[in-house]
Amino acid sequence: MRRSLFVISFSVFSTFCFSQTKNIIESEQLWLAYFNQTRFTERSGLWVDLHLRMTDDFAERMSQDLLRVGYVYYLHDHVRLTAGYAFSTIFSGEDDVPNLNEHRPWQQIQWYEQKRFFNMMQWLRLEQRFKQRVVDGAVSDDYQFNYRVRYNMTFTIPLKEGGVKPKTPLLFINNEVMINFGEEIINNYFDQNRFFVGFGYQFTKGLSAQLGYLNVFLERPSGTDFINTHAIRFFVFHNLDLRSKEK
Repeated sequence: MRRSLFVISFSVFSTFCFSQTKNIIESEQLWLAYFNQTRFTERSGLWVDLHLRMTDDFAERMSQDLLRVGYVYYLHDHVRLTAGYAFSTIFSGEDDVPNLNEHRPWQQIQWYEQKRFFNMMQWLRLEQRFKQRVVDGAVSDDYQFNYRVRYNMTFTIPLKEGGVKPKTPLLFINNEVMINFGEEIINNYFDQNRFFVGFGYQFTKGLSAQLGYLNVFLERPSGTDFINTHAIRFFVFHNLDLRSKEK
């Protein structure tokens, strides 16, 4: 617990330090997402998540969409291995600037801990990012490639006695740190930090939703320019367990 809180504190403090010395662009966005994990057998399952992100005064135009799928292997109920593929489009918002696609294979280990007063989820994810290049104002057949490591940690705190169970209001605190590496990464080894705090509701055992404030502090490839995004985030989480049908 202390070690986890240290990671969140360090990430937020690092973001603050960057903001004191660098050129920063402020933005406002709206993030919407649906997450699904479906368990078919004792060992196998499917991961799907879909994202829509709006920007310019929160929701004037589309900023990005993303679809991610993966195969989940359950070591046991609290530890899962996942490998899959994601496809994303970044929308320029300008007629003379093309939209850019990204292909992103990914691998992940995810683990859960249940404490007396909260639940904690963590994951460590490795991504291989193939991003389209723009040459002379047009999308080329060439791709920029780099790796990215992501560490995510989430605290789910029930706001009434009995733990995280159906018909329970919840408090969520989440932080994710992302680091780039690879031959084409020169200045921005630090990619971004995402910090979220919000409230949610556990509707059923497998269905919950969150609404709150997200801060995204992102470093541009120049290494001297940053984007500080203030976002409203609404996520829906839907977990299905189909093992009973197997029996």
